[in-house]
Amino acid sequence: MKAETKNKRLHIVGAVAMALGVTGAVSANAAGDPGREVIDRKCASCHLEGGKLTRIPEIRKSPEGWDMTVTRMGIWHKVELTAEERRAVVKYLADRQGLAPSEAAPFRFLTERRPNMQDTPPDEEMAQMCGRCHSFGRVALQRRDEAEWRKLMHTHLGQFPSAEYSALGRDRNWWEIARDKMPGRLAALYPKNTDAWRDWSRAKHRPADGRWVVAGERPGWGAYTGVMTAVAKGNDKYEVSYELHFGAGNKVRGHGDAVIYTGYEWRGSARLGNEDTRSVFALSENGSRISGRWFLKHADEIGASFEAVRADKTAKSALALVTPHMLRAGDTATVTVAGAGLDAKVDLGPGIEVVEWLGKSAEQLKLRVKVASDAAPGLRKVVVGGRESDKSVAVYRQIDSVRVEPAFGIARVGGGTNPPMTAQFNAVAFLNGPDGQPGTDDDVRLGSVPATWSTEPFDERAKHDEDLRFAGHMEPHGQFLPSFAGPNPVRRGLNNVGNLSVIATVADGDRALNAKGQLVVTVQRWNPTPLR
Repeated sequence: MKAETKNKRLHIVGAVAMALGVTGAVSANAAGDPGREVIDRKCASCHLEGGKLTRIPEIRKSPEGWDMTVTRMGIWHKVELTAEERRAVVKYLADRQGLAPSEAAPFRFLTERRPNMQDTPPDEEMAQMCGRCHSFGRVALQRRDEAEWRKLMHTHLGQFPSAEYSALGRDRNWWEIARDKMPGRLAALYPKNTDAWRDWSRAKHRPADGRWVVAGERPGWGAYTGVMTAVAKGNDKYEVSYELHFGAGNKVRGHGDAVIYTGYEWRGSARLGNEDTRSVFALSENGSRISGRWFLKHADEIGASFEAVRADKTAKSALALVTPHMLRAGDTATVTVAGAGLDAKVDLGPGIEVVEWLGKSAEQLKLRVKVASDAAPGLRKVVVGGRESDKSVAVYRQIDSVRVEPAFGIARVGGGTNPPMTAQFNAVAFLNGPDGQPGTDDDVRLGSVPATWSTEPFDERAKHDEDLRFAGHMEPHGQFLPSFAGPNPVRRGLNNVGNLSVIATVADGDRALNAKGQLVVTVQRWNPTPLR
């Protein structure tokens, strides 16, 4: 009986190995991957059919997508996994059935938790059929063939039978469209088998260990530069330390860890200063750069952009940041260039002269520059060591216009165990483009500028309901802090929601420029999924 059980188990494990495309010895121990072992024990019992693993091998997803799948199995089918087992399964599947960098790139704003970003479905039908209950990016960050997309439609109807009776469902033959039309369209847009994934899954990926020169911008705080050091701990895991510099004398140190999925998907945690943070980055295909975003653990709307260049002997004038990003004609300014393998030969473009060197190293160049009074306004590519970079500086005589970013923001009231969701705004300066008109597509972006912030009712209804009084308040650095959840008896039983205009006032010499954005303060979100 024992031998029979053992043989049966070996048969199941072997079938799982073949179904997942794993070659080599049949046993899970020989494969040596804890994620595969968990799949053998806890997934194959339902997914094995005719000696072949079903469903799981037919899908590719982002790490967040696989994590949501594993969580859903626990909710729907009572699959019990420890936190360690869950991480192991997600790692195993994301590595073998993930997305190539080019496939994930269009919707990285979702995985990076960038606030106030707008989904862009391919057309109105896709938006209505797929994007009315969750983001369309949640669809686009997975790959299936037509049969598997059709099974997903059946799953939707089985688990959410009210879908065809809700808004944008009951006004059409929803089920017939979902069953007969959408699988083919989705399989054409997001197929399981692609050249991009074949090439990426076969490629050798460069580890992320080593020293990195980092840079970015945190709205409300400004630009930063610094260093990140990653020490390999095995199985794509790293111990990470940070030293970031925000302006003169403002230094933030941190320590944490990270895991790399699919050869490039960085997911990390760190304590930066006194803040607990999460990071979602992507390594470039050659492993020489990292880009993405880090954000607060319990408030992902607050965070910073992140870019890093590998600081090793292979680096040749690789730039991470040039600051300040805007220089006024006729002024003298101190410019800092951060990067790796920097050559002390800098060209900032016509009309900008280096008059003094203040510091030179392979990772930072600091120089005083004089901008000619007749220098033409516009962008100049920064050239270091004879290499043109993707970084630029802008020359201007005066700011032509200012915009509030985001132009439309959302904050959420909080209370009880559900904290408020704040909204961070930034003021950005622009030059008029060739058409000479502000607010058009050809405007030249200069960059973030300091501003004085205020709010006012967005319309007459907001004024009547006293939204300005009840919805929350704006901090000096552009962060809106919403009020507590209602109903509020002082407000005739209404919740503390609101519709406000956000106003940035920017000083440019003796001129003052104003810009407006809109802020909707709404109710709490009760289901904060990794992919919304």
